[in-house]
Amino acid sequence: MSIPFALAIFDIDGVVRDVSGSYRRAIADTVEHFTQGHYRPSPTDIDQLKSEGIWNNDWKASQELIQRHSKAVKTTYNSDYDSIVAYFQERYRGAGDDPAQWTGYITQEPILMTAEYLTNLANSGVPSAFFSGATRGSANYVLQQRIGLTQPILVAMTDAPGKPDPTGLCMTVDQLEATVPAGLPVLYAGDTVADIATIKAAQSQFPERLWLGVGVLPPHVQTDSTYKSQYSQTLEKAGADLVIPHIEQLTAEKIQTLLNSKIG
Repeated sequence: MSIPFALAIFDIDGVVRDVSGSYRRAIADTVEHFTQGHYRPSPTDIDQLKSEGIWNNDWKASQELIQRHSKAVKTTYNSDYDSIVAYFQERYRGAGDDPAQWTGYITQEPILMTAEYLTNLANSGVPSAFFSGATRGSANYVLQQRIGLTQPILVAMTDAPGKPDPTGLCMTVDQLEATVPAGLPVLYAGDTVADIATIKAAQSQFPERLWLGVGVLPPHVQTDSTYKSQYSQTLEKAGADLVIPHIEQLTAEKIQTLLNSKIG
């Protein structure tokens, strides 16, 4: 195993798993349900909301879309947060808290990252961990049951303030640094403006360390070349140091090249 030269922190949704047919479908289902079938947001509608950089929590994003539609059509729809969360979870996860019993959209998510990729990164000098706005149960479902990781380092929704607050990212780094040298450059890979804003906020708070944002294009934006280009530009405008179409293209060699370009 090589001596560590950088730390890689990964978002989960849109990076580790494709959530276009799960989380985003659950958002659309929820908004449609609470607007009594009058409005079902398109993928573009959801992306436009996410591009504002403050709607990383999909329950709050659903509530915001409901409330915005209510204002647009001058109709009062139920937007009770607890009711939204309950309906959303029923669609996305299914009933109950036991992952073995889940039957919702989460069970159908395509996986975008392998355990072998993470092992190769670590062996090449880039240990990794996860910081996600997903619930711990949902995140561990994909990391442990779908990918097969054993006790991955994870900071999830209820562990820290929501993005773009960098607290959770820094907590993740602290846990990694229990086993590696302190002060190494940190890369955070995510698919939204909020993810990139998080790494930029960490850079502002801790300028003595090098922080790099890697934008990952979620699968649903890659079906149209124009939309793919627009989404890439959005991440770059937010401050991404690199934009890639698939997380496993972020190899140790590419990380070293990126670091060299920043340091040099």
